[in-house]
Amino acid sequence: MTEDTTQPLIKFRNVDLNYGETKVLKDIDLDIEEGKFYTLLGPSGSGKSTILNLISGRLQPSAGNILIDGRNVNGLPANQRKVNTVFQNYALFPNMNVYDNVAFGPSIKGLAKSKVRELVESALKLVKLDDLSDREISEISGGQQQRVAIARALANQPKVLLLDEPLSALDYKLRKEMQYELRELQQRLGITFIFVTHDQEEALAMSDWIFVIDDGRIQQSGTPVDIYDEPINHFVANFIGEANIIPGIMKEDYLVSFAGKDFKNVDAGMKHNERVEVIIRPEDLDIVVPSRGKLQVTIDDQSFRGDSYEITAIDDAGNEWAVQATNPAKIEQRRGLKFDPEDIHIMRLNESEEDFDARLESYEGED
Repeated sequence: MTEDTTQPLIKFRNVDLNYGETKVLKDIDLDIEEGKFYTLLGPSGSGKSTILNLISGRLQPSAGNILIDGRNVNGLPANQRKVNTVFQNYALFPNMNVYDNVAFGPSIKGLAKSKVRELVESALKLVKLDDLSDREISEISGGQQQRVAIARALANQPKVLLLDEPLSALDYKLRKEMQYELRELQQRLGITFIFVTHDQEEALAMSDWIFVIDDGRIQQSGTPVDIYDEPINHFVANFIGEANIIPGIMKEDYLVSFAGKDFKNVDAGMKHNERVEVIIRPEDLDIVVPSRGKLQVTIDDQSFRGDSYEITAIDDAGNEWAVQATNPAKIEQRRGLKFDPEDIHIMRLNESEEDFDARLESYEGED
């Protein structure tokens, strides 16, 4: 078998960023491969935009190394990196029309006018604005302005396109449309996109790979399915979608106790009788007659969400459960909660991504 020697396009190794005594980023390690859609996901102030600014060269690390294409770029100015950024406010020039905005980057590089025109026309065609090149910026919509900002970045022929919450100013419907268009554009171009957002749904819908960031650290990285189905700690489970998080005891491999009962599950590798947190997603719970339920509950509240009902139920041990159901329930009615072993996910308390990976590899090695 031939060993894969492909190097990541971007590497962070033990990267810190400090503002005075404040640590903004703490020991960041990450790999970005060429041709994928990456998302940096986290709440405001988590450090996700800071990572983007380190890649672009607008900030420099306080410690550690950043490599792009195998080259250490610490200290390398932004204009010497093959990356371009689309900002939240688009940063378009209001005194220039669409064509001139897109042509700005190639023009200041001193390219021939024919080459500039070729790059601009190609970029505008990619974002479906080739018929609006003569329009003033004030004459086009917010969604069209966002496309102009993307075209302007693409005209510089970057290896990496950085997108700093570029959809946050759009209304819900247009935002959904632009999510699809950005994803489709990335797949068509085959270049690396690194997208910053605090919107979990947006990250899950668009990404090949997600870095979940909080308090200046990468809490977990993985595919959208990995992140959603296998969160490694309380923050990730609570931040990515809705989650029921219940204290439990892992009695042995594949057997966990919570809410006063024992349940089979598909997790292993913990110590016997280790304290854990149990996660079951609201959509994985079914409301049934009490005799068919694995837990018996009392319906406490519900609200209609358009395509489903959001129901709150209380079990006999006093735990509150969120349930997503297609049919309504009756307040104060006794019902059962049904779920399968595969719906139960076990988290160790305060486990890091490194601890999780090591435990998983150790357990799989015993098979």
